[in-house]
Amino acid sequence: MRSLAALLLCIPALGWAAVAGFPLDDAVPGGVAVVALPDAAKTPHAEFSGQRVMVVHHQGHWYALVGLSLDTQPGDKALDVGIPGSTDIHVGFTVMPKEYAIQALTISNPEMVNPTPEQLKRIDREQQHLSKVTATFRDTSKPAVSFIWPVKGPETSTFGLKRILNGEPKSPHSGIDIGATTGTPIEAPADARVADVGNYYYCGKTLTLDMGQGLFSVYCHLSKIKVSPGQKVKQGQLVGKIGATGRTTGPNLHWTVRLNEVPVDPHVFLGTNAPTPPPTTPPKPATVTPAVTVTQTPPQPASTAAPAATTHN
Repeated sequence: MRSLAALLLCIPALGWAAVAGFPLDDAVPGGVAVVALPDAAKTPHAEFSGQRVMVVHHQGHWYALVGLSLDTQPGDKALDVGIPGSTDIHVGFTVMPKEYAIQALTISNPEMVNPTPEQLKRIDREQQHLSKVTATFRDTSKPAVSFIWPVKGPETSTFGLKRILNGEPKSPHSGIDIGATTGTPIEAPADARVADVGNYYYCGKTLTLDMGQGLFSVYCHLSKIKVSPGQKVKQGQLVGKIGATGRTTGPNLHWTVRLNEVPVDPHVFLGTNAPTPPPTTPPKPATVTPAVTVTQTPPQPASTAAPAATTHN
């Protein structure tokens, strides 16, 4: 078997440039590592920390797409790669550090910060169910890895925010929030199969779409869901409408993307389909007293184009 160093010289690297119709290599906590694999006649099998990861064929070469959790420690990592008819190998990649902004929220309803024991039991059941849904690995040779922006509206809260609710540190923001009025149509970001629909404590009316090979989109706080479990949907198809169900202070779409069971930044899969950020002009003064007070520190301040609704995580 050739040395790993010699092997990697033969593998094309995508680098940081987004390839048309293919995800950006963003090997940071909360990102996706796009790792080039050896050429092979059949699909390689790749695992990261004992867990199977997505493998796709693109422009004549094999790549592993590895979702990296927000608590991933920077440094050198390795994939265990099985090549059909050949010796298993290790393929290395490096995770770079990344700092996310801190967002402090003051919420008037204490149960939105610290649920009651009965609510916690419900939350635990629902989280176990959703974790089981997004742990499914549906084999497909062409998982949908190029997304479109799912709803007409600005991004009002970014991925990975370190959230402090009423002075208490909470889990980081596991998705992005898109602001829009109740009833605004929501589209499927890519071809998918409906994996789950439900009405949950934190997420409200929730739709989970399975793009294949462990890649999922989770839409939360919907007012209406227009599709059913098991249904196949096409990119751009109407699947629901904006709402304010669950733990939120206003209508918005909370969009989580999960890859190999961890939340990752949806922008990795958007490429040039991500909308241009709106001008940073101050929003018009609110005509009602807001339910939350928001403060946020660099390095990634949220857009000031619209007030961000407070979502579940």
